[in-house]
Amino acid sequence: VQLQASGGGLVRPGGSLRLSCAASRFTLDYYTIGWFRQAPGKEREWVSCLSNTDGVTYYADSVKGRFTFSRVNAKNTVYLQMNNVKPEDTAVYYCAAAPSCFRSDTDVIFEPAYWGQGTQVTVSS
Repeated sequence: VQLQASGGGLVRPGGSLRLSCAASRFTLDYYTIGWFRQAPGKEREWVSCLSNTDGVTYYADSVKGRFTFSRVNAKNTVYLQMNNVKPEDTAVYYCAAAPSCFRSDTDVIFEPAYWGQGTQVTVSS
């Protein structure tokens, strides 16, 4: 199983960036993909995932309304479109694969079995 994240870079506040995650050696039919990020000195934070049970995409409150998750099965690739980025979005972004993504009573449950390498996103003027 391999996950290859790309698309990071330097972007100004208010700008946009699109991250990609290409999956190889497995298909997205059996796993769902999500995104995490880790800022310097902070714990890793879940960002988004696509439920493979109800087709709903879940987002962390910190990115809701600004980030959009999409998937192209034919390319075995998922994307994270980041709009109206803020300096606090600066982090290393990781894609990950898990058997499921779903909402419990209180939280979104996404427990990765596989991780890709990170891609750095820096938001700065």
